[in-house]
Amino acid sequence: MEIKTKLLMTFKSSDDKKVSITVDNPREDLTETEIKEAMNTIIEKDIFSPNGGSLVSAVSAKVVQTDTTDYDLAL
Repeated sequence: MEIKTKLLMTFKSSDDKKVSITVDNPREDLTETEIKEAMNTIIEKDIFSPNGGSLVSAVSAKVVQTDTTDYDLAL
């Protein structure tokens, strides 16, 4: 069994589309304030240009955990 954790940050772009950025293995003690600050920095510094546009606002953020169990089906 393997558990993977990701931080999924969703932004609105200048062409009014939603754009998501995923960070693998975020710190377990990550706070809402830190996430907001990081998202605002990404917007202010214009770090990403999806489809040639800019990210203009933060929409949402969530931590997603995926629990995967592999089965050996060899007979």
